[in-house]
Amino acid sequence: MKSITTIGVVLVLLLLLFMGGCSSYNGFVDSEENVDQAWANVQTQYQRRTDLITNLVNTVKGAANFERETLEAVVNARAKATSVNIDPSNLTAEKLQEFQAAQSQLGQSLGRLLVTVEKYPELQANANFRDLQTQLEGTENRVAVARQNFNEVVTGYNKQVRRFPGSFFASIFGFSEKAQFEAQAGSENAPTVNFD
Repeated sequence: MKSITTIGVVLVLLLLLFMGGCSSYNGFVDSEENVDQAWANVQTQYQRRTDLITNLVNTVKGAANFERETLEAVVNARAKATSVNIDPSNLTAEKLQEFQAAQSQLGQSLGRLLVTVEKYPELQANANFRDLQTQLEGTENRVAVARQNFNEVVTGYNKQVRRFPGSFFASIFGFSEKAQFEAQAGSENAPTVNFD
């Protein structure tokens, strides 16, 4: 009788462990899919930004005597930014930093372009340019929101992977922490504005 009870207890424990493992696995899959979707949303906003930059550069090219090297810097930074692709299933801190660095370089080149435009009143008066500039500003806000949402989703996923007993099942099923966007080095310092 004791052996039947012992076997019954062991079977119940194994069944509970199996059900807990299935539940944990499905939770990890759901959370990982949410991370992938949030990453796709970030990439969508960066793609929108890239498309707008192409139109902006083409509009600026039409302005007579515009600095060629400024445009080339934007075009080159855009090409580099679009060449850095990350697989959402392998979001490591190093790969995310590489992606951020390329996007930051593009943002800096674009900033120089917009500052240079100040010297060209005929370009500032161009309705297409003003519209593109407004859309680009809106897109920068969308990028920030998408990145913030991504970090929130990744935080939820990372908590699930790190908390016990989830951490036990995460290690068994091969789920690991994902990297988040971080502020660029030096971004805590206020920019210097000089109108000389």
